[in-house]
Amino acid sequence: MPAIFKTNDMNKVLNFTEASQYFTNAKTLGYAIPAVNVINTNTINAVLQTAHTVQSPVIIQLSNGGSAFFLGKSSSNGSQQVSVRGAVAAAQYIHEIVDVYDVPVIINTDHAAKKLLPWVDGMIEAGVRHYKLHGAPLFTSHMIDLSEEPLQQNIEICKRYLDKLTSLDMFLEIELGVTGGEEDGVDNTNIDSSKLYTQPEEIAYAYETLSKISNNFVIAASFGNVHGVYKPGNVKLEPSILKNSQEFVKQRFTTQDNPMNFVFHGGSGSEPEKIREAISYGVVKMNIDTDIQWSFWDGVHNYYQEHEAYLSTQLGNPESTDAPNKKYYDPRTWLRAGEKSIQKRLTRSFEELNAMNRIKPLYAL
Repeated sequence: MPAIFKTNDMNKVLNFTEASQYFTNAKTLGYAIPAVNVINTNTINAVLQTAHTVQSPVIIQLSNGGSAFFLGKSSSNGSQQVSVRGAVAAAQYIHEIVDVYDVPVIINTDHAAKKLLPWVDGMIEAGVRHYKLHGAPLFTSHMIDLSEEPLQQNIEICKRYLDKLTSLDMFLEIELGVTGGEEDGVDNTNIDSSKLYTQPEEIAYAYETLSKISNNFVIAASFGNVHGVYKPGNVKLEPSILKNSQEFVKQRFTTQDNPMNFVFHGGSGSEPEKIREAISYGVVKMNIDTDIQWSFWDGVHNYYQEHEAYLSTQLGNPESTDAPNKKYYDPRTWLRAGEKSIQKRLTRSFEELNAMNRIKPLYAL
C-alpha cells in the first residue's frame, strides 16, 4: 500500500490534519498515543527521548499550573499571564528541538475550566501570531473542561473555541462527565459518582453540534476515570460506556464504526486490560501524569540513596575527608537520573498502549 506521507515530513510538531492521520491509524491498528504532562525542559527532554527510542509519536501536555511553573512560580499569575507565557515558551522550546529527536509530536494543553478560559484565550492569541509567521500552529490542540457546567452551556462555549482552532488547523479536546480525584489544584474527590459516567445521549449531542463546525475535536468521556494513582479495583472503570456511545452515534447518524476519537483521562495506575478494552472502543489518546511525577522523583531519590555518603557535604566522603563531591551534587547528575527514570516508566506506557514502533509511514486505510 502506498504511504500517505514520508516519515521525515511528519517528524515535527503536528497540525490537526497530520495528527488526525495518526488517530485514524491508531483506531485501525488498535493503539493509543500517550499524552504526558510536563513542567520543565527536563521532563520535555525525557518524553522526547523516550518517543525517539520507541520510534512512536507522542503527545506533550501542559497544564495551567505546569505552564506557570515552566516560567517561574515566583511570578504573579493573577490574570493568567504567567501561565500563558509559560505555555508559549514551552511550545516554542519543543518546536526548536523536535528535529533533534526526530519524532512526530502533538502539543496539547490540559484541563481548562471556565475560570481558566483567559489562559486559553492568551494562548490562542499567541497561536494566531505564530500561524501568520510560520503557516503552522504553535500548539496542536487545546483542552477545555466545562464538564461541571450544564451540557448545553458546555457545548455552546466549545463551539466558539472549535471555530477559532479549526481556522488554525488545530483541534479541540472537550470533556463530558467529570474525571474524579485531584490534579493541578482541581479537587473532584467528593464528586457525585453519577457524574463519573458519561451518557451516550450527551456524547451524541456534542458530536452532532460540533460536527456542524468541523471534525477537529476529540472527546474525553468519563467512564469512572480518576486522576491520581489508586489500588487496582478501588476505582470502577466501565469502558463499555465508550462502546455503547460509539454504537449510539453510529446508529443515530449513520456513520462508520467508532466514529469518535476518545481520550482516556486519569490513565496512571489503570489496569492494562481496561486500557486495552478502552482502546478497542476508540480511545486514541491516554493522559499520564501521576506515574510520570512519581518516576521523576523515584529516579532522583534512588540516586540520592546510592550516593548519600557523597551528598551530605561539599567536602569529605568515604574516600577522603578532603575529597570534593561536586560531581555528585551537580544538578545535571541527579536531574539526569530523574530523566532516565521517566524514560523507563514511559516506555512501559507505550507498551501497555500497544504504541511501540508507530512512527513508520502510515498507509492508506
